[in-house]
Amino acid sequence: MSTKLELGCLPTAIGGMPHTDPDEACSIVIRHLPEIPVWPQLSGRSSEENMVIQFSEGFPGVVINGDRIHIEPSSDFESELERIYIDCETDSADGYGISPGHAAGLHAFLSRARGSKIVKGQVTGPITWGLMVTGQDGLGILYDDTLSEASAKFLRLKASWQENALREISANTIIFVDEPCLVSLGSVFTPIPEQRVPVLIEEVLSGIKGVKGLHCCGNTNWSVVLDTSIDVLSFDAYSYASSLNTHSDKVKSFLARGGNIAWGIIPNDEDALAKESLPSLRDRLEDAMAPFTRDGVRFKQLIAQGLITPSCGLTGLSPEAARQALELTAELSSVLRSRYVM
Repeated sequence: MSTKLELGCLPTAIGGMPHTDPDEACSIVIRHLPEIPVWPQLSGRSSEENMVIQFSEGFPGVVINGDRIHIEPSSDFESELERIYIDCETDSADGYGISPGHAAGLHAFLSRARGSKIVKGQVTGPITWGLMVTGQDGLGILYDDTLSEASAKFLRLKASWQENALREISANTIIFVDEPCLVSLGSVFTPIPEQRVPVLIEEVLSGIKGVKGLHCCGNTNWSVVLDTSIDVLSFDAYSYASSLNTHSDKVKSFLARGGNIAWGIIPNDEDALAKESLPSLRDRLEDAMAPFTRDGVRFKQLIAQGLITPSCGLTGLSPEAARQALELTAELSSVLRSRYVM
């Protein structure tokens, strides 16, 4: 990051929405998040919009069975993998599009969000994709060095294609790499080779020319993430605020180099959402930020170098609760910005 990025606690979202009508989902997003609208992921429409399957089109040997996906190598498998490497070397992402059947929300967004100052997209990360897509041995392809590397390059091209598409409607883009499976870092049940994590993530990030972020909705080893080249760290500050506190030195270094934190302070659980209000969420956010201010980070810096978001996607909510979550996201951002930014 060559210059300090200040997103000024603008509101945005992670992506998942509970709707099945892409136009309706886009309308709600654009209405409540006009500064940084995000294209809605609509996994309720079909299994093809599942966050793993959504970005699988074109990967060699992909076989989809319901909401499961595995690799069955064909006779041309090696040459097809080689094509991915060649396309990465030449930055040729045109053949890695995401069809309307796999991302109806994206294609509706491209026609409805034109003229937005900043737009946000997202791509499933290589750790999550590599754990959920299995090979012939039934294990996630993350454990196969060849396939994990190829899939990271493939997702890099998917991210690049998406960013190019979004740049047709806005000159400024933010792309998050979504990595929910990073919560398994250090787990004995789902061992992840930690030394491979930054290498694979950096491969995907290298395909993103604009603002690049990473989202994980649980506890993980944040030091590993903060050492990557991301511009934005997105986390669930509603349930896991304390998990970031233990990495205070890394957070301070991240902020010093211009990084931003997306504070996922609006719960994506319907029961929790019903108990919250604008004042209670503001108090909760200030509590989440307090350990860093006590450690020498100015509160106004956290606001200047921040975003306000829901804690994760809103797919599991009712449409009305999802609307309420976006409304609270926008209102909390407005309160903070009017006092500390504007």
